[in-house]
Amino acid sequence: MIWIGFVAYTIWLAPLDRSYTWDVGYRLITFRWGEINAYLLSIFWLMGVWPLIYASLMFVDGRMQPFRVWPYFIGSNFTGVICLLPYLLLRQRNQTFNGTMDKWLAWLERRSTGVMLLFTAIALIAYALIAGDWADFVQQFQTRDFVHLISLDFCLMCLVFPITSLFDDDMARRGISNRAVFWAVALVPLFGPLFYLCWRSPLQKTVSSPTRITDTQFQ
Repeated sequence: MIWIGFVAYTIWLAPLDRSYTWDVGYRLITFRWGEINAYLLSIFWLMGVWPLIYASLMFVDGRMQPFRVWPYFIGSNFTGVICLLPYLLLRQRNQTFNGTMDKWLAWLERRSTGVMLLFTAIALIAYALIAGDWADFVQQFQTRDFVHLISLDFCLMCLVFPITSLFDDDMARRGISNRAVFWAVALVPLFGPLFYLCWRSPLQKTVSSPTRITDTQFQ
């Protein structure tokens, strides 16, 4: 229902047919960031951080799925939850990992990758708080479809992370069964998942005897 509702809402607003959207896109691409509200700029780049957060769970999970993860990951970098949610809906629950790691998966598994994403998010939010104009951003949220949709997309990325089985399957795959860990991550938008990537157990220590977690344990 979240996916259907957001797709329908996006089509109804149709931000791509607005000249403002193309103007903002041009400024972002040409690095004319001084002409863009820092809040909008930060959210735009945080929407690049979120797909990597999900990728750190999806590509391990994807090895055990009957379809490839890449199309959903690439699409989520451009459309957010519109391309991300189909993967989360179609995937089959699994709490094991078989096979070897390639370089991409090994990079996603590193704690240093989580630390890099964490500091990137902190820098972007600090930049927004220091240089941004909140009143102007609120006005743009109410009047500019692109700003409205990208802000909602960011909120949905935060909301979806703990409510699907992807997260608790990843915990089980690493032998993490503490409910407090789940709720600490679930109740802290953005930074909860980022701290989880910095803290979680290495995958290779649990692949041989994963801890089974029931479907309802973290509900």
